[in-house]
Amino acid sequence: MATTARRPARRTLDRLWRHALLLAMTAFAVFPILFVVSAALNPLGTLSSSQLLPAQAGPDNFERLLTGTGYPRWYINSLLLAVCNAAATVLLSALAAYAFSRFRFAGRRAGLYGLLIIQMFPQFLAIVAIYLMFSAVTDLRPEIGFDTHWGLLLVYLGGALSINTWLMKGFFDTVPAELDEAARVDGASHAQLFFRILLPLVAPVLAIVGLLVFISTVNEFIMASVFLRDGDSKTVALGLYAMVADQRDANFGMFAAGTLLLAAPVLAVFWYLQRHIAEGLTSGAVKG
Repeated sequence: MATTARRPARRTLDRLWRHALLLAMTAFAVFPILFVVSAALNPLGTLSSSQLLPAQAGPDNFERLLTGTGYPRWYINSLLLAVCNAAATVLLSALAAYAFSRFRFAGRRAGLYGLLIIQMFPQFLAIVAIYLMFSAVTDLRPEIGFDTHWGLLLVYLGGALSINTWLMKGFFDTVPAELDEAARVDGASHAQLFFRILLPLVAPVLAIVGLLVFISTVNEFIMASVFLRDGDSKTVALGLYAMVADQRDANFGMFAAGTLLLAAPVLAVFWYLQRHIAEGLTSGAVKG
């Protein structure tokens, strides 16, 4: 009887600490978001006057940011870079994964391990070599050199292809090779097989890679700070940093407003791809 009586009490205690832990984690995650929203709506716009619940609220920081700085141009630059980098990375990684998954050629195993080893080193370790290389490229072909988004896009593509190729190859391996043979029997070319049959089947991993590349490009700062020095070519990360680098307290309201505006396209892309992302995560858990 005593054991039976203790069971409900134990279940209640177990439920209570789980709810307490959930509330603590929710507060930990929501607190910085509320602080940034509060700082963006604080008309004083300074770090010292920011509170979790501001006494006054208004769109003053958004107006100053959009009309008194180069934020609209930085915003367009960031979105163009992120969209182009995500699209190019998905296409090139899918092509490389298809080749590594479906074909057997000399150097295939060495190439796969090479991509894996390269990914173990952070991209910024090569920043000196990349800087020297693009110094020469700027002299010869200034249209893809420093202060150009095409040059920065080339650097991004070089650093992102290896791990994404590995991720996609795993998905391509799960597609039965009999589909390839059946398509070839029906007269399909390699291009038709790749674009019309295989790509729709691996759409979840394409969505995941595209979203991750989009987010990382929007938030990237180190490589962009080396390549983009001209004011019109800056991204949002560079522009916001320059705004608070010398006056950390004065422009904090505009800095918070800029981060909120930058989060909008990321949330939109995530909302658009969430069905494919959920499908990719669940299928990845049972395949193989």
